[in-house]
Amino acid sequence: MYHHLEFEKPISELENKIVDLRKFAEENNIDLNNEVNILTRRLEAMKKEIYSGLNPWQKVRLARLQERPKALDYIQKLFSDFIELHGDRYYGDDGAIIAGIGMLSDIAVTVIAHQKGRDLEENLSRNFGMPHPEGYRKALRLMKQAEKFKRPIITLIDTPGAYCGLEAEERGQGEAIASNLLHLSRLKTPIISIVIGEGGSGGALALGIADRMAMLEHSIYSVISPEGLSSILWKDSSLAQRAADIMKLTAQDLLQLKVIDAIIQEPLGGAHRDIQVVTENMREYLLGELRILSRHSPQVLLDTRYEKIRSIGAWK
Repeated sequence: MYHHLEFEKPISELENKIVDLRKFAEENNIDLNNEVNILTRRLEAMKKEIYSGLNPWQKVRLARLQERPKALDYIQKLFSDFIELHGDRYYGDDGAIIAGIGMLSDIAVTVIAHQKGRDLEENLSRNFGMPHPEGYRKALRLMKQAEKFKRPIITLIDTPGAYCGLEAEERGQGEAIASNLLHLSRLKTPIISIVIGEGGSGGALALGIADRMAMLEHSIYSVISPEGLSSILWKDSSLAQRAADIMKLTAQDLLQLKVIDAIIQEPLGGAHRDIQVVTENMREYLLGELRILSRHSPQVLLDTRYEKIRSIGAWK
C-alpha cells in the first residue's frame, strides 16, 4: 500500500472522491460519467500544479520514499541476461552494492548500483543502502574488469551515504572510497552514472565519477544530508527543511550548476507511479550517450573526464 506524503493529501482526497463517485454510480445504476470526467481533469491539473512546484524538502521526501523503485527494479527491466557477481576478494560480499554484467540492447555493460531494501527485512540485509568498504572494493574489482574487457560501466546511485560504523572504519572505509575516486577518474572505458533516488556524500560519489552524469527528475544529490547540515550549522537536526532550502541538492539545481549533464523525466507523481516510463527514459538516455562515448578513443575519454571533473565548482 502506498502511503501519501503530506503535500499529496489534496491529491489523495480527490482520488478517493472519484473512487467513491464511481462506486455510488455503479451501485445505484446512475450515469455519472460527466461528473467523474470533470473531477478527473481537476485531478490531473492538481497533480501538475503540485509536482511542478515541489520545494527542495518535498523532493527529499519523494527521493527517500519507500515505494520508490530500487536499483534492482531498474536492472531487471533495463538489462537482459544480467549476472550478479559477488565479493571483493579481500573480506566478503556487501549487499548494499549490486554489481554484475548484462546486456543493454546489444551492448555488453558492467552495472554497479547501490541497493536499498523494499521492506525492513531487506533493508537490514542491505544495510539501508549504506555500503561497507568491501562494497566499494567489489565495485572497484568490477570496474577494473570492465576496463580489461572494454565494457562500458553504468552506475545507479541511491544511498544516504557510506556506512560510518566502527567496523567500516576498521576495514578502511575512507581508503576504499578514495581508491574508487582515483581509479574511476583513470579508467579507459565509458562511464555513465544516474542518481535514481538519494545521492549522499562520498558514499554516492564513490560510484559517481563519470563521463556523463544524470539524475532522475525527483532525485537528490548532496555532500551531506539536510539533517546532517542542520546539526552542524544550527545544532538542531529538526531544521532539515531549512537546510534543504539552501543546499542546491535537486536535479534542477545541479543541472543549472553544471554538476550533472541531464535530467531524466519521471511520470507525474514520481518514478513509483510508472516504473516502465522511467525505464524507457533511462534506456533512451543510456543508449544515446553510449553511442557518443563509444566514438571516443580512451585518451580522449580520459582527457575529457579530467576537464569535466576540474570544471565543477571552478571559478569563472
